[in-house]
Amino acid sequence: MQLNIKLAVIAAAVALAACGKKEEAAPAAAPAAAPAVESQVVKIGHVAPTSGAIAHLGKDNENGARMAIEELNAAGLTIDGKPTTFELLAEDDAADPKQGTAAAQKLIDAKVAGVIGHLNSGTTIPASQLYNDAGLPQISPSATNPKYTRQGYAGAFRMVADDVHLGGTLGKYAVESLQAKTVAVIDDRTAYGQGVADEFEKGVVAAGGSVVGREFTNDKATDFNAILTTLKAKKPDVVFFGGMDAVAGPMLKQMKQLGITAKFMGGDGICSSELPKLAGDGMGDDTVFCAEAGGVEGEEKVGMEKFRTDFKTKFGAEVQVYAPYVYDAVKVMANAMVTANSSDPVKYLPALKATDYKGVTGHITFDEKGDIKNGALTLMTYKGGVRTTLAVIR
Repeated sequence: MQLNIKLAVIAAAVALAACGKKEEAAPAAAPAAAPAVESQVVKIGHVAPTSGAIAHLGKDNENGARMAIEELNAAGLTIDGKPTTFELLAEDDAADPKQGTAAAQKLIDAKVAGVIGHLNSGTTIPASQLYNDAGLPQISPSATNPKYTRQGYAGAFRMVADDVHLGGTLGKYAVESLQAKTVAVIDDRTAYGQGVADEFEKGVVAAGGSVVGREFTNDKATDFNAILTTLKAKKPDVVFFGGMDAVAGPMLKQMKQLGITAKFMGGDGICSSELPKLAGDGMGDDTVFCAEAGGVEGEEKVGMEKFRTDFKTKFGAEVQVYAPYVYDAVKVMANAMVTANSSDPVKYLPALKATDYKGVTGHITFDEKGDIKNGALTLMTYKGGVRTTLAVIR
């Protein structure tokens, strides 16, 4: 009995203590974490010949693209509310039309948002049909054959003047400035080489000159003795070559060996910083004339010179020809995406068509065909193995 009484007293005391104890507040819930901002990767394709005889030109173009991509990523751009990283998918077409279409299909399958390229007209034109069918915008930094932008493709754009302007201007220059009465023409039978040679011939005739011979070779040839011997007998004042520097260099060497003293001319395909090395002792001062399908003058020179300096610092090499145009093409495409707030080609294409952009290559706007408006040409010669600008013509 006493034990029961003690237990009852203890139980009552415990109950009384519990009643007097204040209720503790539940710990506060941790604040909800802010939702993570979704980021995105936008793929841009680039195609150029990074193998083969003109790999130096293709690599020059690719480096221009990489430089632009790095700067865009450093800028921390946002598209459709998402932090955006650009990724360059670079393909090699070896300046071969079949490899060019294969490279194009590879980029289409990789779901790129747009393509910068190709370098050559012969690869650009067949690839453009694939890009058009896939609904992908394409900006060529250097293809000059008029056909490219005259196919009616909504997404085809060109950063430089075409062969009508390029070849015609060179033809007129040969007659009026170099005082050539007779010219001989050689082309490499590519879309670019034959196209620019045809326009050069038209320009010569329109200016009152005479074409005394027309020969052809191919873009991989190294022996030109037969065609040069034929042309030597016709004593031309100027020999024009429609093709690339890798063929023009050996051709100049063989012209010297054969004692041909005619001035040598070509389009933008020969107008590279590599030509003097390829030509060796076959190239004297003021004997080779060419035109780059682009150019800046006045205050715009400052931006171009800065680009060239930055490019050499970054890659340890001089700009060959079109790296600045590739660089601007990448920036123009990205700018259209930012303006449209979308990397969807359907949505940003209208902004690309309405481009009004100040780049290192000058003021960039496109006409209804996709051609650069008010495109410039830079006439050049070589002195001491270095390109020298003669004039910028629009």
